[in-house]
Amino acid sequence: MSRISKIAKTAGLSIAIIAIIWLPLAWFLGQWLVVEKPMEKADAILVLAGSANYVERNTEAARLYKMGVAPKILLTDDRLEGGWNNARQRNPYFVERARWLLMENGVPEEKIEILPDIVSGTDDEADALASYLEKDPLMSVLIITSAFHTRRAIWTFENTLTLRKITANLGMTAPTPPKGMPPDAFWWLSREGLKVTISEYMKHLYYFVRK
Repeated sequence: MSRISKIAKTAGLSIAIIAIIWLPLAWFLGQWLVVEKPMEKADAILVLAGSANYVERNTEAARLYKMGVAPKILLTDDRLEGGWNNARQRNPYFVERARWLLMENGVPEEKIEILPDIVSGTDDEADALASYLEKDPLMSVLIITSAFHTRRAIWTFENTLTLRKITANLGMTAPTPPKGMPPDAFWWLSREGLKVTISEYMKHLYYFVRK
């Protein structure tokens, strides 16, 4: 066997070994981030802010509302502006766009409530919900966020409510991943999947160290 053939055979074997190890590991890394705690009924649905994901999150919230899962929808406000809106001649905030989208999908305006606190992260959103529950003690809240964010979100919310001695049953669900996002097992095959997954693990580490 020639030297080139030996090198090719070794390279092929190495690639095969890496694939055998990497594929199940990648699947695990993608799946670990995803947590589902569905609820058949809740006192409210809370949609977490997210400029890049507000459409699928709020579309799912409207769907669940119309199914009768909860009588109202709560929104968090990150005070970020979206693109130019010709009809309104300004750059609406994403929380406004979320409210309009809910209404377009059949949710009455009076059933949509924006939490008053301005948020800049998951911990702020958990604090905003805790403050709301201190004034309006709901028994159950179903949280909607993107799949990759669910584990960190439920951990943050449950810890915050526990620390503030608030008793409420929390559910967690996620909409179908947006177009362009690969399935959990193949997140590493797209730039967006790599960015989102690596970022989420870095945030997990940050939240763990900080707590």
